[in-house]
Amino acid sequence: MQVLHTIWNGDELCLWAEASALPLTAPPRRGRPPKNPKPRTHPFALPADILSEISESTFGQTPSGIRTMPLLLPSTQRGPLPSPWLVREEECDHGKAAALAGWNVETLIFDPEVAFDLLLDLPASPPHGIAFGSSLRFWTEAALFSLALITEEQFIPTIRENIAVWTAVIAGDNVERMRTLADAMPAYCRALIIQKESGSGAQDMRPQHIIRSFVDRTVDAFVRRSLASVSLIPPRRGRRPKITPMPERLLSALSTGNLVLDAPIEAVAAFSGELEGWLTGIQPAMPSAPFRTCFRLDAPPDPDEWEYDEMNGGDGNYYDENSGEGESGGEGGGGGDETRERDPGRDWNRWSLGFFLQAKDDPSLLIPADKVWKTRSETLTFLKRKFKNPQEQLLADLGRASHTYPPIEKSLQDARPVGFDMSAGQAYSFLREFAPILEQNGFGVLLPPWWDKPGARLGVKLKIKTPSPVQEGGIGSGHFSVKSIMSYDWTVAIGDNTLSMDEFKHLASLKIPLVQVRGKWVELRPEDVETAINFFEKKHKEREITLGEAMRLGLGADDARDEIGLPVVGVETEGWLKEMLSKFSGDDGGDGAKIALVDQPEAFNGVLRPYQAKGVSWLAYLGGFGFGACLADDMGLGKCTSADSLILVNGTLQRADKIWGRYAGEAMFDGEGFWAVPTEPLCTNSLNSETG
Repeated sequence: MQVLHTIWNGDELCLWAEASALPLTAPPRRGRPPKNPKPRTHPFALPADILSEISESTFGQTPSGIRTMPLLLPSTQRGPLPSPWLVREEECDHGKAAALAGWNVETLIFDPEVAFDLLLDLPASPPHGIAFGSSLRFWTEAALFSLALITEEQFIPTIRENIAVWTAVIAGDNVERMRTLADAMPAYCRALIIQKESGSGAQDMRPQHIIRSFVDRTVDAFVRRSLASVSLIPPRRGRRPKITPMPERLLSALSTGNLVLDAPIEAVAAFSGELEGWLTGIQPAMPSAPFRTCFRLDAPPDPDEWEYDEMNGGDGNYYDENSGEGESGGEGGGGGDETRERDPGRDWNRWSLGFFLQAKDDPSLLIPADKVWKTRSETLTFLKRKFKNPQEQLLADLGRASHTYPPIEKSLQDARPVGFDMSAGQAYSFLREFAPILEQNGFGVLLPPWWDKPGARLGVKLKIKTPSPVQEGGIGSGHFSVKSIMSYDWTVAIGDNTLSMDEFKHLASLKIPLVQVRGKWVELRPEDVETAINFFEKKHKEREITLGEAMRLGLGADDARDEIGLPVVGVETEGWLKEMLSKFSGDDGGDGAKIALVDQPEAFNGVLRPYQAKGVSWLAYLGGFGFGACLADDMGLGKCTSADSLILVNGTLQRADKIWGRYAGEAMFDGEGFWAVPTEPLCTNSLNSETG
């Protein structure tokens, strides 16, 4: 058995392995133990040539080289302790771990680009005889973190000395994810012994610094490879200048294998300063601070009830100017139960964006900007917490945020900005475009609780008129099927509210993306309005629907909703159809819990298991509505009650115990179950073509 481990050395991923077939103990030292012993050869570390074969067969990747690495591992006087994943046929008493000792292991070296591919393609289960150590799985999680940052486009160009590289921007929720990764880093990932002659960049072995190095290098490798076939420099017009401009040199260095900016040191330093100033606006300020600047969007208040609305629900804490402490209120609100006097100069039909400071570890803790400006000292005390330089951070953050959301810049003309009002159209633009970007850049954003919820969008509701049963006591199987015709009516709906066509046309004529319908704010997307108009012009000419179509809509089939182009927010039915749809969807208890179990037939030679009895009852229930049904699962012949049961297969009745050998052939057990390739084709012939 071999156990694979990985180490990140600051520039490359190093793969090494333990082998159970090698001796556990190292040859004893001769003479007096040295005061500063040098690392010895690891006795059961796999040689590089064998490790290369395993690597290529397991990962399909070729290493860029082989290197001997010194590792600090738990050891006894007899040798290093094996990892918990190394299983040996014989047990061996290793003795008690005395201390950490240095051991040399042969490793395969993978550059960041290849290492990134290797980790992302790591199989979920290792091949037989191989185990993945915790360090290998950890770096796979780190690679997924890098991939998430790339997907979110969280990377920027940077100049380090005269080298142009892409570096990751870790802000917002990714800060906590980075911290979680660092806390979970196994000790094996920090086992590398740093030599005194190593570069300064490899000296810091703290978990966050190791992860940061890995993330930056893998992000740079991936982005650089992606841009290799793309020209970032537009075609030049006219004569080529004698000296290539620095921006062109930067773009060339960021998209090729030549990372060096070929220019005088003074020119690189000056351009690096300009680039850093430009990047300041999109990087999070003071990432280590315990609080951040937060933007909260408030809808126009109800004129009959002037109180701060609760935003995002729950309880929050608010700054009390008199006590310097917080008091309880609604999360995301401006004061929960606190009511403020109406400002006679404010337009109460406009939306407002307020500025706050927000605790990172508890987003419900909010300090309004006007309270921040009234703080007379450099430290603001809030709920027994101390926030240093709150005014400085708030002002700096607002300046940075204005690069992302330009309307903030106008508010900075005030000496003490607290927020500003905006129209419904501007609020919609903030909700759709700028709020997500501000969050990605590390700012807090609080939005109305209804935003981006299904009930806050335009939809349709279907009302089906249930026909009377054609036979007394129920629907007869010979007279009713999924093709039976039923009458229906479509209506416009927003959440639970149904609108008349006149109401809908009035809202559409306003051409406003955010409107209030019966006390609730909703989003009217132009494309949804156009789709709804076209849909009703077409559907009002059709007043009939088949039961099959009604069932697809009522049960939430995705293809049915895609066909309409709008979300189906509800299907109103009555009588037997309502009962049937509720049982199909499990609304009456789930999985047909309210379906009456049928009695086992007296002539049945056997005993039905509970799940079999439920399956038979389900078939009987569907048969009562005239539907054909097929009960299937992944249990193979689990529905058979005995080996001599007769089953209809390919048009003939066959014994259950003969079917396996005839159609499954030779089965192999892989540790999870038996798998086989059919020796004869199985033809489906038990479905009714009319009823499905």
